[in-house]
Amino acid sequence: MTQSIAAVAKPKLVPPHGSAELKPLLLTGDAHTQALTLASTLPQITLSSRERGDLIMLGIGGFTPLDGFMNQADWQGVVDNMHLQTGANAGLFWPIPITLSAPQATADHLNQGDKVALVAENGEVMGILTVEETYTIDKAHECQQVFTTIDSEHPGVQQVLNQDQVNIAGRVEVLSEGEFPTLYPETYKTPEQTRQIFADKGWKTVAAFQTRNPMHRSHEYLAKIAIEICDGVLVHSLLGALKPGDIPADVRQEAIKTLIDNYFKQDTVIQAGYPLDMRYAGPREALLHALFRQNYGCSHLIVGRDHAGVGDYYGAFDAQTIFETLEKDDLITQPLKIDWTFWCNACSAMASSKTCPHDASQHVKVSGTKLRKALSEDEDVPDNFSRPEVLDVLRRYYANIAKEERAEVKLTGASAV
Repeated sequence: MTQSIAAVAKPKLVPPHGSAELKPLLLTGDAHTQALTLASTLPQITLSSRERGDLIMLGIGGFTPLDGFMNQADWQGVVDNMHLQTGANAGLFWPIPITLSAPQATADHLNQGDKVALVAENGEVMGILTVEETYTIDKAHECQQVFTTIDSEHPGVQQVLNQDQVNIAGRVEVLSEGEFPTLYPETYKTPEQTRQIFADKGWKTVAAFQTRNPMHRSHEYLAKIAIEICDGVLVHSLLGALKPGDIPADVRQEAIKTLIDNYFKQDTVIQAGYPLDMRYAGPREALLHALFRQNYGCSHLIVGRDHAGVGDYYGAFDAQTIFETLEKDDLITQPLKIDWTFWCNACSAMASSKTCPHDASQHVKVSGTKLRKALSEDEDVPDNFSRPEVLDVLRRYYANIAKEERAEVKLTGASAV
């Protein structure tokens, strides 16, 4: 008897954001060769680290359906209303501007239709941009809207304030993924690759776990809650630039793999990485994390305490409540909102504020900042804070850094509780 089509059809993952299919802008083959030759004849714009990461995401389809860096109308719409304003994507939800800046002297020589080579700080040609528009922005306004502060101590505000004077908008052709495929061959994956992995496993619902830290016991607990709800979890680590005191990507990757190998059931977790820098934009960045995880094939994003936060700029759960302000068609990928999690001595287990009946005096609250502070100061870390195998990996890293060379780790905001 022949099986029905419905019986053998693979489950469908969420579609990419604003598109029926991924829209990677990375050139290959003859087109790549020809573009690289052309780029050698063009004027150049040097990318900041953040802009370089954004360009790579455009290249691999992580920022589908964008076709380049935003023009002034789209910048304004995203900053003020979190929606694009022009072209085929007019009205589409987008929470953080994706922009390219250049010095005034460079912009003065650019006209609509001109092509420029986009070059990394190390000199590598990363892409070609066809100029649509040049424009200036109110940097303080962008910072207030996106980061809710203009404090120059905020690392994301610093990035914006340090941009060159003029924004350059236009379509891009991407020529390189940088060092990421070589440095992280096991974990760096494109949206097309993660979607294929999920499809091969028969997963339909996938929760993304965003991390810029090694996973401690609270992170482990969040991921296991998501596994109970979804078919699987994508532990998705940022591989781009961080702030001083954060743990490098290669060490984080080893620590996370150690945790997955020892404490998760096989074939419930996929470890992967993506090429962006952190913006530390708190609630707005949580929305961006959900948006591009939709492109990676994830139906859900785990949003716990102080997601993408820094210092005391955001409330502990602002990144959860911002999702409540969206219209129903803005995002398909949905947040898994999980309350404050901790080890409870009375329960002898991980728990959350929703499940534990015991007094706060019984709670050991865990954060990546607390863990980094303890390790950087060579303090003892109890087993209920992080798994011993993970601590071994992290202690080896800190053992190779002289104490006087270690960045100071301060406990502020939610991490200090």
